[in-house]
Amino acid sequence: MKNFAKATLAVVAMLASAAPSWAFPDRPVQLIVPWAAGGGMDSVMRIFANGLEAELKQPVNVINRTGGGGLTGHTFIATATPDGYTIGGASPEISFYKSLGLGELTPESIDLFSRLSLIPAGITVKADSPYKTVADYLKAVKDGPKGALMASGTGVGGSWHIASGGILKAAGIAPDAVRWVPSNGGAPALQDLVAGGITVFTGSPIEAKAMLDAGRVRTILLMTNERHPSFPNVPSAKEVGLDWTYENWFALAAPKGVPADRRKILFDAAQRTMQREDVRKGMIDRGITPVWDKPGEFDAYVKTFTERGNAVLKDLGLTKG
Repeated sequence: MKNFAKATLAVVAMLASAAPSWAFPDRPVQLIVPWAAGGGMDSVMRIFANGLEAELKQPVNVINRTGGGGLTGHTFIATATPDGYTIGGASPEISFYKSLGLGELTPESIDLFSRLSLIPAGITVKADSPYKTVADYLKAVKDGPKGALMASGTGVGGSWHIASGGILKAAGIAPDAVRWVPSNGGAPALQDLVAGGITVFTGSPIEAKAMLDAGRVRTILLMTNERHPSFPNVPSAKEVGLDWTYENWFALAAPKGVPADRRKILFDAAQRTMQREDVRKGMIDRGITPVWDKPGEFDAYVKTFTERGNAVLKDLGLTKG
């Protein structure tokens, strides 16, 4: 009897020690978004979180940690306890903080799982703006003094700032001819646009969809090779003779060092999430392209993306060292 009791206790102890792995996650997971509520990443991550909850069978709480052009949120993800209960969204800005002299944070500082989505850059103006076409806008930039017109969409040196500099350069205009007004994402920048604080928003019209539908703003260009199915009346950069395309990506990430078994649970659940019809439809209906990368594909993409962006940042005079 004593031997049976000892054996039973041994089995119980073994099961108890294994339980944390078997049960993971056994409480809510937090998903950090480095940008303001209502913006492009926030929209993507909330759609994704709803699907991930269904796959993990646990709540996934989206938490916006803004500031520093996304640096605050990205740093929080990188330095979080690597127990699998903190994941987050990474945006292109993490590729450029080091070039901008904002610290040592790079894509290698966090564990990047895969891109979840792509959204194209555009040029959006207030509904009553005198600029009816991109040609009108570019003419005003050329004819006016440097800095007379203002743009926004993210922090200084962020993805939409690069988009702005790139399209100006493609038009034969100095990339810094338009003054950049930093913001904590697309949502606050669009509020500034309709209030008259800036001239153009160079983020994605997907972030501006509610305002577009309400007639408060107009998108006059997409920085794409072809027209976008969600915006069939908006010309692409290629068709107006501008050799510049730009898209923003949003990726799933975690702090480095998450135990392999837990990482696999998160990775597999995320992959299943991106295959869910409700998640894909939720993104596509908003004009967002859902993505799940093959192994190695994301690393190669980020390398090329970073090199291209750094070239524009150099033209803008923003790179350090």
